[in-house]
Amino acid sequence: MSKLWAKKGSKINTIIEAYTVNEDYLLDNQLMPYDIQATKAHAKGLESIGILTKEELKKIISRLGALEKLWKSGKVKIKVTDEDCHTVIENFLSGKLRTTGKKIHTGRSRNDQVLTAIRLYMKDNLKKIKKEAKKVAKHFLEFAIEHQNVPMPGYTHTQQAMLSSVGHYFCAYFESLIDDISFLDAVHSQIDSNPLGSAAGYGTSLLLDRELTTKELKFKNIQINSLYCQNSRGKFESLYLEALSQIMFSLSRFANDLILFTSQEFDFFKVKNTLVTGSSIMPQKRNLDGMEILRGKTHIVTSNQSLIKDICKNLISGYHRDLQLIKKPLFESTEIVLQSLDIADLYLKGIKPKEKSIAKKISHEIYMADLATDLAKQKKIPFRTAYKQAHKKIAKYKPDPKENIKSKISLGAPGNLDIHYYKSRLRKI
Repeated sequence: MSKLWAKKGSKINTIIEAYTVNEDYLLDNQLMPYDIQATKAHAKGLESIGILTKEELKKIISRLGALEKLWKSGKVKIKVTDEDCHTVIENFLSGKLRTTGKKIHTGRSRNDQVLTAIRLYMKDNLKKIKKEAKKVAKHFLEFAIEHQNVPMPGYTHTQQAMLSSVGHYFCAYFESLIDDISFLDAVHSQIDSNPLGSAAGYGTSLLLDRELTTKELKFKNIQINSLYCQNSRGKFESLYLEALSQIMFSLSRFANDLILFTSQEFDFFKVKNTLVTGSSIMPQKRNLDGMEILRGKTHIVTSNQSLIKDICKNLISGYHRDLQLIKKPLFESTEIVLQSLDIADLYLKGIKPKEKSIAKKISHEIYMADLATDLAKQKKIPFRTAYKQAHKKIAKYKPDPKENIKSKISLGAPGNLDIHYYKSRLRKI
């Protein structure tokens, strides 16, 4: 197939072609449906200003529909010589529709094509990630409610600090994911601007109907300045990756905790046999490999965000071929987050607290802060005085663990989780 930029007598060195295209032609398979969607909208915009007739528009829309079906069935593939999905689309149209197909690039550049396709890709995947994150958050809350009164040590500096509960611990992860989802929504709102019609960054002499394409593509806003459209590439992807990183931060901490809390030294939770692997030499091993890989992949997502920033941060205004390199970290990170949410959910549904084992691990000294508070309240003495007295009186202090949990009545503490608020927040997102 001919290249969109090819002129009579032009021929690129095959080594340069392979180096510059690299794996971009493979990555563009993820953009193909979004590029087809944007091309349909652009065609409707061209018809609205008289570049295409109604009959030509009908033929183009039909042909794009055929291309989408062929692509989904695997009968159309992007080759190295195509360079990208944009070339495949235009050549597919012009191959059958001739002159009509060749009109499709009027008022458009591959620059605003890829901007629009990636913007649609991010919007679509933010919705998918939100749906999966909400499901995992719901399961965290359900687990917390089911086990809200099971005592569990709380830690600071990796040392037992104060008595907590399984419900309190899992509510923390619920709230963390809910905040992450709120941030997903904020990023979605920020990037929900249509760049189609900005061409190569400097507009066009055609009065393109950008309101029409914005409506067709279900964007909330139009990204007005055509140069800013180009300059926002990398900036918007970095925001997207920040939202994904926040989800991975939450999941990674849970993974790390679960690895620790299922070790023999802690033995707080029982894990289904289907969620652990073994050792080739040690028969007793029950390894949480899924959680370890999740923890490791968090670094890939956060590194990918840094990579996108580093690629874009020193570029002058306008489009540069360097920007092609942000596709891989963007797509890779999206896949990691969706997979990681599934993995976290599997473990969440495959664990149970080992109440007797947890109870054995709770040190008596864990109640010292509660004793100091009780002494200060009952004797009406300064807390610092009670703090010093607690050391002497702790041996005779015999609290019931579940009663101790109930006594923690400050908002958000183990005895006052405010489950009603959490349920309400879950319904609203």
